[in-house]
Amino acid sequence: MNDSGREPLRIGVLGAARITELSLVGPARTTGHRLVAVAARDRARAAAFADEHDVERVVDSYADLLADPEIEVVYNPLANGLHGPWNLAALAAGKHVLTEKPSASNAEEAAEVREAVTKAGSVFMEAFHYLFHPVTRRLHEIVESGELGELQRVETLVAIPAPGDPDPRWSLPLAGGAVMDLGCYSLHAVRMLAPWAGGAPRLVSARGGERAGAPGVDEWLDAELEFPGGATASARCHMAYGELEMSCRIVGSRGEAFAPNFVLPHRDDRVVVRTAQGERTERLGTRSSYTYQLEALAAHIRRDAPLVLDADDALATMSLIDEAYRAAGFEPRPRSALAR
Repeated sequence: MNDSGREPLRIGVLGAARITELSLVGPARTTGHRLVAVAARDRARAAAFADEHDVERVVDSYADLLADPEIEVVYNPLANGLHGPWNLAALAAGKHVLTEKPSASNAEEAAEVREAVTKAGSVFMEAFHYLFHPVTRRLHEIVESGELGELQRVETLVAIPAPGDPDPRWSLPLAGGAVMDLGCYSLHAVRMLAPWAGGAPRLVSARGGERAGAPGVDEWLDAELEFPGGATASARCHMAYGELEMSCRIVGSRGEAFAPNFVLPHRDDRVVVRTAQGERTERLGTRSSYTYQLEALAAHIRRDAPLVLDADDALATMSLIDEAYRAAGFEPRPRSALAR
């Protein structure tokens, strides 16, 4: 049993991605959930991963993992272009799914995933982990409280130094690009302010730049949006930036709130509030946002606690990503031909 006294989740992992140590292994260890099995294209790599991270066993293929009756939740941290196909396969196998973002290569595929979720009756969650951390929850509480006055402007920037050229994030066939890897956070964080802005934002304009040597792949993209209530927003991303920055600024008629790193709050847990009454800094804790995320998923599966991230939300985000790509002169990402 985990700390809550409830039956641990039984999780299977697709692939041996580096992110999994931070996004799942540590949180599962902290919360008492089981990592039952892992599969990778290279079985030796899967075996090394299992040995290092105390995964109970290795299976020969992704298909074998999905067929394993002991596994109830599948975690999908594969390259972007493999999210959609293997999410669909996991749902067809009757599994719950925790998928890295974005959930699909484009909105058409995301719509198919949503239909599959409805058919399967499974839980489906896109891993926008930041949403569960007290940093983001506090930003929303401050907006809700009225301390900042009427919402006027939101500014998000998610940027990192450039990965190496062979990195799959620069691959068009694998649905790479700055928006897919980073801008999805920028756009999602803007979307999540809809309850205090009169409804969902609409895209006004976007511009972006192509990665040299990677035709069709965006190195950066800036999107401008507008809410029905009149507030505006910028959602920016850059995958060849001078430094890591993952900030969110919310401006109202009476003040502003700023989170220096809303995506990775375990690195910087500050929320800085500035109003006519002065400036204060709140620290919300460096416990991993991924741990809060796994707890939320388990609470939903085990006791039907509310879960704000579902297949409808994933489709809305993917639709906005496709709109931003088109507005900036790019095509939405193609569906992967490398899924099997």
